[in-house]
Amino acid sequence: MVWDPFVRIFHWTLVAAFVVAYFSHGGYLAVHRWAGYAITALVVLRVLWGFVGSPHARFADFVTGPRRLASYLGLLVRGREPRSLGHNPAGGAMIVVLLVLLAALCVTGIVLDTPRFRDDRDFKQIHDLLTDATLVCIVLHLAGVALASWRHRENLVAAMITGRKRREPR
Repeated sequence: MVWDPFVRIFHWTLVAAFVVAYFSHGGYLAVHRWAGYAITALVVLRVLWGFVGSPHARFADFVTGPRRLASYLGLLVRGREPRSLGHNPAGGAMIVVLLVLLAALCVTGIVLDTPRFRDDRDFKQIHDLLTDATLVCIVLHLAGVALASWRHRENLVAAMITGRKRREPR
């Protein structure tokens, strides 16, 4: 067991809330707002869980320095990256980037929900740019999951559903 129930429920609930927020931004402001507040709560809980959660959920397990990340990316480009039981250094970096982007999206969304800034084009543009950056990172995340699943012959999507990964390398 690698991914605890909180991490798995957080992950898939966040996916659902982001999809709802993204597709409700046009004419369904109340739904968009509730999805945004759900994302806010999820991000706050995940940050807390990153300090007190199970071993593989903790930031200390997967957040690395730039030197280790660069080394891992070099090995990845050459097709020689080691398999990780938890998140690999690139996945850990992506989690941090996504949490920061989502937090910034939530802050700008909350600001836009106030009467003073509701019609502020600059904040709206920042919110939209953060959405675009988040979408780019989601695509990169999915590509990374697909690549790691293929390279290490394991289904990482199934692992995020069941919580289980094999311990031994193949």
